[in-house]
Amino acid sequence: MTARLLRTHRLFCCVLALAAALRVLVMLGYDTAQVYWYDSFTYLDTAVHMRPQGAFHPAGYSWFLWALLPFHSVRLVVAVQHVMGLGIGVMMYVLLRRRSLPGWGAALATLPVLFAPPFVRLEHAVLSDLQVIFLVMAALLALMWRPGVISVRAAAVAGLLLALAGLTRTAAVPLLGLAALWLLLRRTPWRRLVALALAGGLPLLAYAGWYAQHHGRFGLSGSDGVALWARTMTFADCSVIEPPPELAPLCPNGTVVDAASEYVWAPGSALNRLPGDRFSYNDAARSFALAAISAQPLDYLREVIKDTSLAFTWEPVAHPKRVTPASTFPVGSWSLPEEHALIGKVRAEYDPDISGMSSVEPYASVLAAYPYPWALHGPLLGVLLVVGGLGVAAGRERRAVLLPWAFAMFLLVAPVAALDFDHRYVLPAVPPACLAAALASGRLRLRLEGHRRPALRAHAPEQDGSRRHDHADQAEQQAPAHVGEEVHPPVQAGERHAQRRGHAEHPDHHLQRPAAGVRGEHQGEAAVERDRRADVPGREAGGGRGRVEVLHRRPVPADDLGGREEDQ
Repeated sequence: MTARLLRTHRLFCCVLALAAALRVLVMLGYDTAQVYWYDSFTYLDTAVHMRPQGAFHPAGYSWFLWALLPFHSVRLVVAVQHVMGLGIGVMMYVLLRRRSLPGWGAALATLPVLFAPPFVRLEHAVLSDLQVIFLVMAALLALMWRPGVISVRAAAVAGLLLALAGLTRTAAVPLLGLAALWLLLRRTPWRRLVALALAGGLPLLAYAGWYAQHHGRFGLSGSDGVALWARTMTFADCSVIEPPPELAPLCPNGTVVDAASEYVWAPGSALNRLPGDRFSYNDAARSFALAAISAQPLDYLREVIKDTSLAFTWEPVAHPKRVTPASTFPVGSWSLPEEHALIGKVRAEYDPDISGMSSVEPYASVLAAYPYPWALHGPLLGVLLVVGGLGVAAGRERRAVLLPWAFAMFLLVAPVAALDFDHRYVLPAVPPACLAAALASGRLRLRLEGHRRPALRAHAPEQDGSRRHDHADQAEQQAPAHVGEEVHPPVQAGERHAQRRGHAEHPDHHLQRPAAGVRGEHQGEAAVERDRRADVPGREAGGGRGRVEVLHRRPVPADDLGGREEDQ
C-alpha cells in the first residue's frame, strides 16, 4: 500500500522531501527559536499561568505552547511548527487531488507555501500566525472534502477548527460567518448549518465567559477598539466627525507617525496622553473609530486600499519604517531587550535557554544563498487572487473556488481594515489563494477538454472508417489463399466505402454470392441483418463471404481498428 502511494504521488513526495530538508537546514542554521519582544513573551506567559491576556492576544496559541510546556524548550516548539508547515502543504495537495487536479498541478500549488522563506521563518518563530494558517486549512479540507453534500460531522469539525483559529487570532473569527454563508449558497440542509454554528459558536462563547471572569467584560480581547482607533488616525478629521465631548480627547493631536499601528505605541498619540492604561479606553476608542468611519467612509476605504496594495509590490516596502522586510534568510545575531522584567520571568518559568537568536555557520551561509525573489511572494499573490477571482466570476463550478478565494481575500484585507498592514499578516492569505487559483485553473482545463471532445467525436467516425478500409485492403493483399478457397479480386477502398454507405439502397447485396457450405441456401432476414451489422472486412472484400472465411485470413490488430466498438 505504501509503495503504491509513493508511486502514485512520487512527484509530491520529492517536493515534500526537499521542503523537509530546507527546514532541517533552518534548524541547523539558527541556534534557537526566533522570539519577539512582547508578542512571543505574552504567549509564553499565558501558557504558564493559563490566564487570558487583557490586551491583544487571545489564548488559543498559548494552549498549544502549554501542551509543550513539560519539555521547557522553545526549540521544540518551532520544530513542531516546522512539521505543521509541511502538514499545510500536504492538506493542500490532498484537497486538490480530491478535486481532480493532476499530480503536477496539485504539487505546483504547494510550492509558495513549502519553499517561501517568509513561511519557513514564520514556522521558526514563537508567533501565532502559523497555527491560524494550519487551522484554517484544516477547516477548508473538512468543508471541501466531499464535492457533493457536506456531512454533519464535517460541518461540525470545520466549525470547531474555525473557532480555534478565531481564538488564536481574533481576525479569523468572521471566517465562521463566511463558511456559514457558503453553506447557505450551496443550499445545504439545515442540520449541517446548525452543526457548523454550534461547533463554532459555543467555544467562542465559553472563552468570552472565561475572559469575563478575569477582566470583567464579555469578549475575546480588550484591544479591538484601540486597534480600530489607530486605523482611523491616518485620516480622521474631527471637524467632520464632530464627536461628543467624552470622545473629543481621542481626536488627532498633531502627532504623525509612518504607519497606523504606530499610534498604539507612540508616546505622543492622543490615546497615550490620557491617564491610565491605554487599553482601559478600549470601548471609547471603538466608539470614536466607528464614528470616524461613518463620517468619512471614502477616506477609510482609501487608506485600507492603499495599505493593502503594499502586499503586491515588486520590492518589499518597509511598513512601518523601523521594520526591515526580507524574502531571504538573514545572517547575524538578534538580542533581547533584557530591561523588561517579563523576559526574565518567562525564562525562569518556560525555558531557561531562551535568548536572542544567532545564525550558525556553515549552514547560515547556505541559507543566505537560497534564491527566492520577492516577485514570487508579492506579485505572485496578486496573480493568484486574480485567477481565483476569475474562477469565481466565470466558472460553472464557482462554489468550489468561492470558499478558499473568499477566505484569502478576507485574511488579506481584514488585518488592514482593523489595524494596519504587516508583511507577516499577509501570509495566512497565501495558502487559500493558492487553492482558489489551482481550482479555477483545473476547472478551466476540464472545460477546454470538454469543448475538444465533441470535435474529436465528429471526426472520429470518418477517420475510423477509412482506417478500417485501409486495413481491409492490406489484409486482402497480404493474406494467402487457402485450399479450396475462392479468391476474388480486391475491391477498392472507395468502392467498399460506397458499399458500406449504400446498405440502405441495396439491402440484399450480401446475398448476391453466398459462400457454399457456410450459409444455408435459404437465409432468413434475421441472418441478413446480423451480417449487415457485423463489421467484418473479409466479408465485404469477398463480396459475400461469411464469417468462416474470415477466420482463414490474417487477423487485423484490434489497436489499428480505432473506434470499432463505438461503430458497432
